[in-house]
Parts: sequence; structure tokens; C-alpha cells
Amino acid sequence: MKGHYYKTKQITSKEVDNNELRSLYQTAFPEDEQIPWADLMRLVDEMHLDFTAYYDGDTLIGFTIVYPRKSVNWYWYFAVREELRGKGMGQQILTQLIKKYEGQSSVFDMESPTQTPCPNPEQRKRRHDFYLRNGFRDTDLYRSYEDVEMTLMMMGPGTFTMQDWDEITSELRQHWTWD
Repeated sequence: MKGHYYKTKQITSKEVDNNELRSLYQTAFPEDEQIPWADLMRLVDEMHLDFTAYYDGDTLIGFTIVYPRKSVNWYWYFAVREELRGKGMGQQILTQLIKKYEGQSSVFDMESPTQTPCPNPEQRKRRHDFYLRNGFRDTDLYRSYEDVEMTLMMMGPGTFTMQDWDEITSELRQHWTWD
């Protein structure tokens, strides 16, 4: 698997009826962490999101959605089909994504591995370790949504502050609100 690159396809709002992608999106993330599919597909064009699907031949492996920005890129979603997880495919997709944004700073939020109690502590710890192994670092910044504590992680030069987080989320709020 090392050195293998998956075929990629840029996804646009014209893919709104792509049931394979929609199904993966809707099953890979908790409902309260999802932007409704129709809204997400609208945002792909409005916010110029980098929505990339990854294929091994004709088989969908997963996808990433990134909000590319000048100062720091915001990784929104990263999903691998459930039956393909744990086989190094997510590692390869992340490697391709990191290479695509090499030299730039990137940030994302994920369920905090230190929140207790929580329903999925082992999964959170595995995910956190996965990102640390791949060059991301903790920012020591946290946000809570409902009862879920999220930690912000970063890769690349510079620092990231809560003011930076508020700035990029306010950009999203100009197009879509979750309140």
C-alpha cells in the first residue's frame, strides 16, 4: 500500500445525486456533526470547497472535504468506507491530502480523546493517535457542541488561536448556520 496513490475525482454540486458519496457521508459521521447533504453540496460551489473522492479502480474508497484558505486550510471531513477501515487506505488518503497541501497550515476539529465520560473513548484515542503519527499537533484549544468536546489539531507552520477558529467558522456562518 505504501507509495500507492488512489485515483481522485473532484466533486461539484452537480454530484448532489451521487448516492454512493451521500451514503458514505451520512454513515461516517454522527448526524449532529453533518451539514445536510443538499446544503453541503451548495457550499461546495459557494465556498469553493475541495471535495475529493478517492477510488481504487472504480471502487470508492473514501473522500475528503477541505475549505482552502490563504492563512490556514480547514479540513472539514475525512471518511473511508467502513468495510475498508483498518487496511491502510485511510492512511494513504491522508498522505495524499497532506502532500496536496504541503507547506501550508491546516486545522481540523475532532472529538476530544480526553473528554470523560464519552460513548467512544477507544475510537477517539485511536483517531487522535493516527493524526499525531501523521504530523498533526494539538493546539490545546477546545470547543464544545452540545455535550461533545472537540479538540482542534493543526499541521504546518505557525500557531492557531481561538480567534482564528472564530474567524473561519464565521466565514462558514456567512453561507450556512447550525444554530
